[in-house]
Amino acid sequence: MKDKTFNSKALLVASLVSILTIVLVFYGSRELQNFDAALVTYLFGTVFAFFGIVYRYTVWLQRPPTWMYFKRSLKFLFTGKIFSHLWFLGKESVQNILVQKFIYPRGKWRWFAHFCIAIGCLSAFAITIPLTFGWIHFTLAPNSISIYEAHFFGFKMMDFQINSFLAFLIFHALNWSSWLVIIGSVYYLRRRLTNPGLIATQTFEGDLLPLILLIAISVTGLCLTYSYQFMKGFAYDFLAVIHAVTVIMFLIWIPFGKFFHIIQRPAQIGAHIYKQEGIKKGMAVCPHTGEEFATKLHISDLKIVTKELGFDFSHEDGTSHLDLSPEGKRSRLAQAHLKARQEGGNLFG
Repeated sequence: MKDKTFNSKALLVASLVSILTIVLVFYGSRELQNFDAALVTYLFGTVFAFFGIVYRYTVWLQRPPTWMYFKRSLKFLFTGKIFSHLWFLGKESVQNILVQKFIYPRGKWRWFAHFCIAIGCLSAFAITIPLTFGWIHFTLAPNSISIYEAHFFGFKMMDFQINSFLAFLIFHALNWSSWLVIIGSVYYLRRRLTNPGLIATQTFEGDLLPLILLIAISVTGLCLTYSYQFMKGFAYDFLAVIHAVTVIMFLIWIPFGKFFHIIQRPAQIGAHIYKQEGIKKGMAVCPHTGEEFATKLHISDLKIVTKELGFDFSHEDGTSHLDLSPEGKRSRLAQAHLKARQEGGNLFG
C-alpha cells in the first residue's frame, strides 16, 4: 500500500477555510482600515491554527466510526422533532461546554479548575480573535476626548465614558480571563507534579506543556497591563514579544497536542443525540445473557463500520458476533477455550 504523507481532501478543505478566513479579515476590517498592523503576527498564528485544526478535524471525520456518528447526529438533528433536538443541543452545550458538567463527577475541585480554564479560554478567544481580525475596534467619539465608541464590522455598536465602570470591565476583560486560566492551570499543574499515578503516565509535551503555555500566556498578559499602568511602560516591548511568542506557540500547538480536544468536545453533544435517538428505537438484547446492553441502532451501525474497516463478524446462520454483549463475548470465548482443551485431551496443560 502506498504511504500517504498527507490527506488531499483535508488539505483542500483546510486551504479553503484559511483563504476564507483571510477574505473575512479583509472585508470584516473594512479592507484593513480597522486592522491593527501590530497584531499581524497574531493573525498569521491564528490562520495557521485554523489551517491545522480544520486539517486534523477533517482527517478525524473521515474515520469510519467518527463519520458514522457525525452523519447520524446531523440527520437526527435536522429531521423529525427539529425544535426538540435544537433545545437539547442548546441545553447540552450549556451544561457540557459552558458549565463543564461532565467533569463534576470526578471531584468538585477538579470541576472548578476545569471550569475556570474553560471560561477563561472561551472568553479570551471570543475577545482576541475579533480584535485580531479587525472586526472589533474602538475609537474616540467625534468631538470628544472622554467617550469611546465600540465598532463591530465597522458598525457602531455602543459608546461609553472612558472613566466609567463599564470601560474598566471592557478594557480589562482579558485580565479577568487570565486570572481564571491561571487558577485552573496552577491547580492541574500542581496535581500533575504531585500525583504519583499521573507522574508515572504523563508526558511533558502532552500533559505539562499545555498547562505551562496557558500560565505563560496569562502571566505575560497580566504583566503587560501592570507595565503600562504602574511602571510607565517599563520593559513593555520585551514583555510584548514574550507574550506574542507564548501565544503563537499556543496557537501552533492546538492542532497537534492536547488542546485539540477543545475542538473535538462539541462533537460529544452529537454523540448524546445519537444515543438518545438510539434508545427511542429500542435496545439490543444479548442472545447469550438475555440482557439489554446497547441500542439496536448502535449495533447495526457497528456492523456497517467494522465491514468498512475490513472485519466481518457474521456467522453462517446470519447472526453476528457483534450481537453479543461484552459479557456474552467473554463467556463465549471461555466456552471456546474449554471446548478446544477438551478436544485436545488436556484441560490444564
